Amino acid sequence: MSEQAVLFASSAFYAAFAGRDLAAMDRIWAKDKPVSCTHPGWQPLRGRAEVMASWRSILTNAGAPRIRSRAEHATLYGDLAVVTCIEELAGERGQKEFLTATNVFVRAGSLWVMVHHQAGPVNIDPRAIDEEDDGAPPSMN
Repeated sequence: MSEQAVLFASSAFYAAFAGRDLAAMDRIWAKDKPVSCTHPGWQPLRGRAEVMASWRSILTNAGAPRIRSRAEHATLYGDLAVVTCIEELAGERGQKEFLTATNVFVRAGSLWVMVHHQAGPVNIDPRAIDEEDDGAPPSMN
């Protein structure tokens, strides 16, 4: 059940990202733990204020590509979990780009909250992703 809960938290992160929902993104990130983030091509960001400012900039940018997470895999280490996945980005002209991402969550009571996100370029055959997942979000059931 914990693995499903972590994958649900990861799906909530990507739903907030895709929906450009800054309030939801704010709820996903830990408030009482150190956080960090490295966006593709950016320097590492440290601290909640800096990380959330970056998300505000990204989520309010009308030209930001559409995103969805594919082939998510969660590994739990007690109260810490690492989710690896492929991010599929679709630009305005329909071109697709793929990134590899690592998302780190910690348990906060009954919830999993994000403490780190990092994404970067990857060379992958999209057919390999289709073999790994069907694109359906994880269920809590």
